[in-house]
Amino acid sequence: MGKGRWAIGKSREAGFGLIEVMVAILILSCALLGVMGLFEWADFGLREGLRATRALAMAESRLEAKRTSPWSGLLTDDVDADGTAEIQMRDDGVHPDEQAGDGVYTAALEQDGIRLIWTVQPDRADLLRPGSLARVGSVVIAARAGYATRRGQWREVRVATLRANPNYVGPR
Repeated sequence: MGKGRWAIGKSREAGFGLIEVMVAILILSCALLGVMGLFEWADFGLREGLRATRALAMAESRLEAKRTSPWSGLLTDDVDADGTAEIQMRDDGVHPDEQAGDGVYTAALEQDGIRLIWTVQPDRADLLRPGSLARVGSVVIAARAGYATRRGQWREVRVATLRANPNYVGPR
């Protein structure tokens, strides 16, 4: 039949060769690895954010518990809310208290990998009798919660408030 465009006996099928398919698979696998890395990074960020939020909530709840407790019970803590104080705050220089006799009463608790330390510091330590805040006008209540990240870094949140003694009438 002639020398036309389509010669008989020759097949002209278009398609992808093995090289093209392998290059496409390589590009796809690199893209998938990148997406998987993003998922891992997002998961890390969510977990760190959750720990930071939990640490802040623990510190704020301890601060609020101290703000609402009676003045006479300010140096004791009922951590599990069963009506019995489990923790007596101390000023004896034993960990977590930093220095004995400085007037700063300290207690600590560790929960879910978060270390919570809270302090009660009177405005005038010279008026203190050991274990009593009856003769002071106000205290600074502080709480700090710290945790280690997966990368080994230490993170910490701090909150504090000032509380006045409702029965204080001046130096006695």
